[in-house]
Amino acid sequence: MLNRKTEKLLTRCITEHKENVYRLAYSYVKNKDDALDIVQDSIYKAMTNIENLKDPEAVKSWFYRIVVNTSLDCLRKNKKVQAMDHETMETFSTGAEDAYTDLDLQRTLEELPDKYRSVIFLRYFEDMKIEEVAAVLDENVNTVKTRLYQALKYLRIQMNDGFSKEIK
Repeated sequence: MLNRKTEKLLTRCITEHKENVYRLAYSYVKNKDDALDIVQDSIYKAMTNIENLKDPEAVKSWFYRIVVNTSLDCLRKNKKVQAMDHETMETFSTGAEDAYTDLDLQRTLEELPDKYRSVIFLRYFEDMKIEEVAAVLDENVNTVKTRLYQALKYLRIQMNDGFSKEIK
């Protein structure tokens, strides 16, 4: 009975947060197909390991943790191979319209180590509270706060350096 109820909670979580989960996976791999594979693998892992969920109320953070770990696994496997998705290829083709929106921020975010990038994406792009980010990453709340502070400091320094170089 409890397992069936937990399955329903997980299914509801997946359907309610499908766009956010995809966006989270995409933020790691920068490829549509890989992001979809990560989401599919994460759903499979969650469904097959549902009995490992100790607190059914924490199903969202548990599932997000699976997505983050699956994304990191995918990056480790494909570290040397970085294929471009179709949209990226089109931007490099002749006649494509230039898109410069937040290019410096995007590049700076990509330079962040995974542990800092994860905190930034979950906190600001997924609009999670610090406690939820800590639960997803399976870290202490103070550790998440410290990483968030360090990541923001790094981003501020990088963005200001780039801005000061443009002015000179």
